[in-house]
This record gives sequence, structure tokens and C-alpha cells, in this order.
Amino acid sequence: MIPEITVVRMTPLGHRVDLPLLVLGPSLGTSVIDLWSACAGDLADAFDVLGWDLPGHGHNQAVPEQPFGMDELAAGVLRSVQDVLAERGESGSPFFYAGDSVGGVVGLQLMLDVPDRVRAAVLLCTGARIGTAELWRDRIALVRASGTASLVAASAERWFGPCYLDREPARATALLQSLSDTSDDGYAQVCEALAMNDVRDRLRFIGTPVLAVAGSADLVTPPVALREIADGVKDGRCVELTGVAHLAPAESPDVVAGLLREHFLDGEGAR
Repeated sequence: MIPEITVVRMTPLGHRVDLPLLVLGPSLGTSVIDLWSACAGDLADAFDVLGWDLPGHGHNQAVPEQPFGMDELAAGVLRSVQDVLAERGESGSPFFYAGDSVGGVVGLQLMLDVPDRVRAAVLLCTGARIGTAELWRDRIALVRASGTASLVAASAERWFGPCYLDREPARATALLQSLSDTSDDGYAQVCEALAMNDVRDRLRFIGTPVLAVAGSADLVTPPVALREIADGVKDGRCVELTGVAHLAPAESPDVVAGLLREHFLDGEGAR
């Protein structure tokens, strides 16, 4: 089943139709606004920035009755992006893509399924396979029993690098609140899709220019997972951010915005 995907416009109306489209993908348990807004603010002069929310997350209250795979989730994202491209008078045109965690997994899937549609990609704090099926099934059981609010304390430890909670308490609180507000069913369904996902043996088929961004303090998708992506695709590069954990766009928005600009406008992705 292809899930419904809600998109969020993150660029002021003004001149966005004249700018290239950049699609941003969220991490599990976050809304795209809470994860990407600080970074998107530094990109709005150069891109028409479009975010999307996972089922049951953020602005997306639609949760399908049937489970979905990562290919179906990516198809839902593409369908929503195509609607925006049609509004811009650019039906079928390629776009830039950046995603964190499961948002990065969706980016890999898009490049495998519709390689001509992604001009270049920045994949942050993600992996060709994240965790194990057992890990995700245990997470599903916990959420079914106690709800997403029960994940907040452990997620605070996994998501943020040293001192981030003290340095940016408002942003960290908003991210943790978005987890608590996430639908139990929506969260569990994304976990199920991650449990089934493994594209490590297909990375060699990706020819899109890819920048993989790792956080040195990320225990969920450590730097080795991002190097695997960069080494596995045909045109990849890896950058490691010191002291950053799993939510790089929120933890280091200025640096991430600079990396996106470089890769999409000055680097291989500008071809």
C-alpha cells in the first residue's frame, strides 16, 4: 500500500517558483518542521524548499490500514512531490533531495527506483540498512504497549550530541515533543518498513551524486554506515561532523545548510 504523504512548503511564497526544488525528508519520530526549519531558513534564498512528513507524524495524520514497504513509502513521497512540480509547471522534472535517518533511506530508494528524478542527494545520519529486524520488532512491541511517549527519554540520549540539550533546549524540546505527539500506529508502521529494508547490495546501481553526512557521536547510524553509502554508490563522498549525533539538520543547521549548498550548487550535483 502506498501511504499518503503530507508535504510542507518551507519557502516564502515570493520567488520560490524561480528556484530549484529541494525536498527534505525527516527522521523517525520527528516532524520535518522541527527537524529542518533552522536549516531551511538558511536555504530559502537558493531553493524552493519542500518538506514531507511520515504517516502519523507532524502534519500528516493519515495512517494506512495496511503495512507498507520502503519502496511504497518512497512512491508516496514521489507522488506528493510530483503534485508540487505540476503546480510549478515542471511535471516530471528532477529535484534535489536531502533526508535524515529514514528520510535518507527514502532518498536511497528514490535513487534506485526513479534515478532520473533525483538530481543529487545529501543523505544524513542514515544507512543502507539501519538496525536489525529484531531491534525494530522490539521497538514496535514497546510502542504498542506504552506509546511513543515512552521513547522520549531514550531518544534524548540517542538523538543529540554532547551538551546539545543545554545549548538548544527549545529546539530539543520541540523535537522530543514531536516524538511524543507521533501516532503509535504511524511510528510502528515506519519501524516495520525499516525492519524489512536492506539495500546494501544495491548501492552500486546508484549513479546520482551523493554526499553522505555522518555524526561522530551518532550511535544509531555511526560514521561507518555513511562511509558504506559513499563507497558503495558510483559517485559518493562522505563528511563527518564532530560532536553531532543523529539529527544533524537540527544539531548543526548552519554547517548542514552549507554542505547542501556546496553539493547541490557548486559540486557534482550542479551538473
